[in-house]
Formats: sequence, C-alpha cells, structure tokens
Amino acid sequence: MPMAHLNRRSSALRHALVLGLAWAAAFCGPTQAEPVSAGPLASRFGLTLAHGERTDVLGPLFYDEASTEHDLTALPPLWSCTRYREIDAKEIDVLYPLLTYDRFGEEYRVQLFQLFSFAGGQNQNSTNAHRFTVFPFYFQQRSPVPAENYTAFLPFYGNLRNRLFRDEIHFVLWPAYVQTRKRDVVTDNFLVPFFHLRHGDGLQGWQFWPLLGAEQKKVTQRTNHWGDVENVGGHDKLFALWPIFSKQTTGLGTTNVNDRLAVLPLFSLQKSALRDSTAAPWPLGLSYTVDREKKYTEWGAPWPLIVFARGEGKTTSRVWPFFSQSHNATLQSDFYLWPLYKFNRVHADPLDRERTRILFFLYSDTVERNTETGKAKHRVDAWPFFTFRRDWNGHERSQALALLEPFLPNNKSIERNYSPLWALWRAEKNAVTGAHAESFLWNLYRQDTIVATNSATSGSVTNTKGSMLFGLVRWRVTPEGRKAKWFYLPGETTY
Repeated sequence: MPMAHLNRRSSALRHALVLGLAWAAAFCGPTQAEPVSAGPLASRFGLTLAHGERTDVLGPLFYDEASTEHDLTALPPLWSCTRYREIDAKEIDVLYPLLTYDRFGEEYRVQLFQLFSFAGGQNQNSTNAHRFTVFPFYFQQRSPVPAENYTAFLPFYGNLRNRLFRDEIHFVLWPAYVQTRKRDVVTDNFLVPFFHLRHGDGLQGWQFWPLLGAEQKKVTQRTNHWGDVENVGGHDKLFALWPIFSKQTTGLGTTNVNDRLAVLPLFSLQKSALRDSTAAPWPLGLSYTVDREKKYTEWGAPWPLIVFARGEGKTTSRVWPFFSQSHNATLQSDFYLWPLYKFNRVHADPLDRERTRILFFLYSDTVERNTETGKAKHRVDAWPFFTFRRDWNGHERSQALALLEPFLPNNKSIERNYSPLWALWRAEKNAVTGAHAESFLWNLYRQDTIVATNSATSGSVTNTKGSMLFGLVRWRVTPEGRKAKWFYLPGETTY
C-alpha cells in the first residue's frame, strides 16, 4: 500500500527529532531520568490527564506524546501521526485538511482535500473492497466479488453501487441519461433534471420538469422485522409549472390519508386525520394549523416571523427578530434579538443538554448531563480568546487563544495540528488524581502539581515543580519546603 512509505518516513522522522531533543536535554543539564525544563527551546514532562510523557521542541513546532492510550508525533501545522494502543488504528494528517490517512483494523481511507481518495477494507457485505475516487470525475471499486466491482468516469460512462445516496447508479454521457435505484424504486433520467420515468413496487411516475409531472403508487405489502405482513401506504402526486401548482394524496390505504393542495404564492392547504393546516399567501402569510397528533394549535401572521402556538405538544411565542420562546415536553428553544442571544435545551432521559450562544460562535456555553449517573460535561468557547472543557470524568482543559476550536469543536485534527500554534496559555486538571498543570508561551513558564498518597500517614502529599525563562529559574514545592535553582548552577536555595 502506498501509505507504507509514509508510515516508515514518519517513524524515521520521529526518531530523528527525539535524538535532537536528547541533544537539547544534554545542553540543559538534567539527567535522562529528570524532566527537561528549557521551554520553549525544549521541554519534557509527564502528562496530566493520562499516564505518559510529552516532549516539546522549539515551542509549538514539534511535540511527541506517549501515553497508555496512544503515541502522537506532530510538526504543527505540517504533519501529525497518531497510533492508538488499545485499538488497531492510526491517523496521519499532512497539512490538514489537504491530506489525511485513517486506518481502523483492515479498513483504511486516504483523501486529498476531500476530492482525491482511495479506501479499502471490509464493506457492508463482509468482503474486502478497495475504492479509488477523484471527485467528482472518477469512481472505482474492486472486490473479490465481481458483482461489487464498478467504474465510473463522469461525464462519459459509469456504474456506481452504494454511492451518492443511491443503491445503484448507471449513466451514459451525463446528463443525457442517468438511471438510479433506491431500494425497489428505479428512476430513468433523460437530460437531468428535466425528464424522468420512475417505476417500482406498485409505483409508476413521470415528469417533464418544470412543466408537468405525475406519480402514483398502489397500496402494497411487506414483511417487517418481526415476520408480520403490513400494508405500505400508496400515494397520488401531480405538479404543474413547478412550484406553482401541486396536488398530492399520501397515506392511501392507511388510517391517516393526507391531502395537500398548493397554488403558490396564493395558498397552501393540508388536511388529514391527524393534522390540518392552511396558509395564504405562502410562505409569508397568514397560517393556521391544528395538529391532533402532537396536540397543539398554531397561528402565524405572517408565518414564520410571527407565530403563536398553544397545546400539550408545543408552546411558542415568536416575534422575529425580537424574541421567541418555544418548548414542548423534551425541547426548548429561545432567542432574544436574534442572533444576539440563543438558548436550546434537549431533555430526554438520560440526556439533558443545554446550550447558550451569543452571536452564534462569539460565545457558546454547552452542558450535557446524564440524569441517571449525575455526571456532566461542560464546554465554553469565547472566540477568539479562549476555550474550556470538562469531560464526563471531570477532567478539565483550558486554552487561550482559540482561533478555530469554537467553529470545529471536538475536531482532533485541529487540536493536533493547529491548536499548539496559537495556544499561548494552557491549563489541565485531572479530577481523579488531583494533578494539574499550566503553561504560558509554549512552556516559557510551566508549573506541574502532582498529588500522591503518603503510605505512612495514608494522607495526600502535594508536590509542585515549575520553571521559566528557558529553565534559568526553576522551583519545587514539597512538604519539606520550597526550593529554587538559578541559571543552571549546582545546588538549590530555600525561599
């Protein structure tokens, strides 16, 4: 596989950089067993939130991290390689998102800026398949099962399987002719999207868009997961001069036949056993809805700018953009002077999630709680100044600045390849061990605190180590007292 060369090079590069650190460590003076404290030139220290060690060289330009969970080596923003220990997985980023490589077990995927990609491993039929894509021009798959092989070269000729949200696609001189299949429904398109013929189980339809189109489906039957035979509702649809006129009846053969008629922009009507709705003119006009299934009544004048709804299933008062208050049994959505302030909540045991935002991403505060265990995780972003997060175990991380993190939360590639470049200040706290650390200007100032158990007294012992100015000033605080070391001179002073 071509990525094998990249893997070998990444391993060689990692060893070369670690050797460079050894030289820096020798210059700084400590022995191999001691941490290196010469940030931002070179630093080596224990991890706070996991068991392991991290090495930083030349500020944010290189770091190597080894823990019980993973090995991570990176040269931000050029390259990073992560290998997970507990699972057989690896991730490599090169100028993310330009080139990425992801492998999980036998499955792998390589992509170049989301356009050029090749992938392989077991597919949904448990057979090995290898895919190659130059989006949107060339698609290829090769498998030991000949029926799963396909090749497509847009716009000339091709066949696709389980791609682009369709089970099968066949085209010749696209858009001249395209045939697609989604489950039992087959659509033959001529001069996409203007004319098509469609057929399926009890279904026939055609359209000459945007002039006229019609589709009918009879009531059919299918066997569900429990082996019972059930009816599948039919429908009858018609449009003319789309989107001006449309008429459709769905749910034929069921207890909820739904009739819809629209002559836009004059009016839109819907009538069924569970819901009636009228809007005139549409979409910005008077609207009246009675939803018997969800048990609420709604008025809009004009919808959706001014809306009032009352009932068990929905309570809403909205005058956009000034204010809105809307809730039901599980959801709540409020805003004031949109988009100045917005609040959303989802409560469906065991999940209880709240999010407060000011000007979209300028400020965001998200809390997720597990109502069964009582645990919670919390994230706060204030672009571009800082980001803070607490995970389900109570571990905390803080960072300033945060240029991309508020827009792409929980993006591991952003954290590995870009966050080190602008993280002027970082702090971490381990809720289990009590350890915490803070760093400023890529370890120009750094302090680590470790909480250990005293076997003699069964109590806790706190030890703190810190350094600043390339290690010219170092200190430690222990139960025995406070010690400092200056300018790499031998011996320590008490303060």
